[in-house]
Amino acid sequence: MFTMAGCFFGELSYLSPSARDVTKGMFVPSLRGKGATANAIALFGAIITPYNLFLHSALVLSRKTPRSDKSIRAACRYFLIECSLAFVVAFLINVAVVIVAGSICSANNLSPADAGACGDLTLQSAPLLLRNVLGRSSSVVYAVALLASGQSTEISCTFAGQVIMQGFLDIKMKNWVRNLITRVIAIAPSLIVSIVSGPSGAGKLIILSSMVLSFEMSFAPIPLLKFCNSRKKVGPLKESIYDVIIAWALSVALIIVNTYFLVWTYIDWLAHNHLPRYTNAPVFVLVFALMAAYLVAVVYLMFRKDMVVTYVPVAERVQGQAEAGRAPVLASGADGDQPTPYRKDLADAS
Repeated sequence: MFTMAGCFFGELSYLSPSARDVTKGMFVPSLRGKGATANAIALFGAIITPYNLFLHSALVLSRKTPRSDKSIRAACRYFLIECSLAFVVAFLINVAVVIVAGSICSANNLSPADAGACGDLTLQSAPLLLRNVLGRSSSVVYAVALLASGQSTEISCTFAGQVIMQGFLDIKMKNWVRNLITRVIAIAPSLIVSIVSGPSGAGKLIILSSMVLSFEMSFAPIPLLKFCNSRKKVGPLKESIYDVIIAWALSVALIIVNTYFLVWTYIDWLAHNHLPRYTNAPVFVLVFALMAAYLVAVVYLMFRKDMVVTYVPVAERVQGQAEAGRAPVLASGADGDQPTPYRKDLADAS
């Protein structure tokens, strides 16, 4: 990430773009050209990624935090700051890439080859953006930065998969087995597409996979928000009403954008596809059924009633410990904290 950031920030200092145009582009966005909407939707999935919502929540447990409400709130607050810093760095890199691409590809002195590359800018043609700073070595440095970025993504995916398998599915396996499975799943599809379709197919696969992540996004924050806003689940650690309103507003906005794109793409495909009539009807029914199932699943998650109680009040837990013949663990009088619920079946074996 920092290799990529250094290259593009160096290019920014060379180009010196207009601060007014940059500010206008950030706060007054516009979509132009075929495929612009698809790329914008893909950005949601590529930048946020559903699995990171689970991973960031689980990484709070990597801190040695005293089991009290006050300490857990402090751990969540500091981890929020840490995640925010990481997202700010990623945001600045993305902004730098877009500004450099816009500045170079809108120049008046482009060569015919560069103009053709700017007409369909992909990962293969992107090294031209760094040519002013890196010269002939731009392709090598860009390739190294992409490799490092891919490794970073794969590491976070592997961690998220481990968290979900151990937490939701209660599946544990040896490290080499997990690494082999996750890497085969991650590498095999892209390798097959790259061999069959070449670089252009690989670029389209990135956009497609990012769009799929964006559509999956609705199924990650809704359960997470309902969990964090349920006293049956977290008791006094329930989120404040302001955090809940902001998070729900962002989630609903994302769902609306995804739904709009689905409907818009569906209608556009119906109007311009060249399939025979006997083929068009079954495809129409199938796609419509999938869209309806997607919307029904999202609505079900939003309005599903919370029936299972996992939070155990302090008095009941102390009583249970006494009945089991164990010394009750009480809160310390120094800070007035209450110990959080303890579940033996969810505790780490170590």
